[in-house]
Amino acid sequence: MNDLLQQLNKGAARLNITLTDGQQQALMSYLELLIKWNKAYNLTAIRDPQQMVALHLLDSLAVHPAVQGAQHIIDVGTGPGLPGVVLAIMNPHKQFTLLDSNGKKTRFLFQARTSLRLANVEIVNERCEAYHPPRPFDMIVSRAFASLADMVHWCEHMRAPHGCFLAMKGQFPEQELAELGGRYQLQNSEALEVPGVEGQRHLLTLVPAATGK
Repeated sequence: MNDLLQQLNKGAARLNITLTDGQQQALMSYLELLIKWNKAYNLTAIRDPQQMVALHLLDSLAVHPAVQGAQHIIDVGTGPGLPGVVLAIMNPHKQFTLLDSNGKKTRFLFQARTSLRLANVEIVNERCEAYHPPRPFDMIVSRAFASLADMVHWCEHMRAPHGCFLAMKGQFPEQELAELGGRYQLQNSEALEVPGVEGQRHLLTLVPAATGK
């Protein structure tokens, strides 16, 4: 695991992120738990630990700077907690809701929350369109979840009036943006260079067209 920790720290440094000892320990504990559970429950198709560091931990860490303006965040279609668990570890004073309709993945998340003592995490086993939160969210995050139009359609009711969508994508999704029909607009697009991840990565911020200035 020392090699994996070194890979994590070097990758984080290339993302201009410095990990505390506590964050390093929590991220490695999460990785160990994911590797263990994945053998029995097939939580992710990625099985090589080095690839998990790059494609899961570092890819999620790349989003960390973009969530600094929000306090109440939901990760929709979180799967085994990506990027939600990683962001919760990095931002203990922010509140995260991790939503997924897959029962085995949310069972893993309950175990991860207990093991990592993540007091700032709520877990919901529900479909997006059926979940009505007690209060809306500043930011709705998705990673490899759905098209932009579907994300907005299924999750718009969760967004606070000042809130935004943060979508992690591969190639820049020009066609998906066109399919939004003008109701939402692109406030920001950032090309991400994630250490160990080949291919394009883009982080898109969407806001309602009327307020996207």
